[in-house]
Amino acid sequence: MVTVFSKHNCIQCKMTKKFLTQHKIDFVEYNIDEQPEYVAKLKAEGFMATPVVKLPNGNAFSGFRPDRLQQLA
Repeated sequence: MVTVFSKHNCIQCKMTKKFLTQHKIDFVEYNIDEQPEYVAKLKAEGFMATPVVKLPNGNAFSGFRPDRLQQLA
C-alpha cells in the first residue's frame, strides 16, 4: 500500500493524491498538521517537505513526482 504524508494547503500534496486517485492506486494518507507525531519521524528520515510518498517496496520520495508515481499505475 502506498502511504502519503501530507499537510494542509499543500498543492503538491493535492496533485499527488489526485494522481493516485485518478489512476485507481490505493493509498493511506497521514496529515502531519493533524497528526504531528509523524513530523519528527519524517525529519529523522531526511524529509523536509511534503508530500512524502512511501512505496510498497520500501522506497520513498518527497514532492509531486509523476515520473515515480507513473511506475505504480
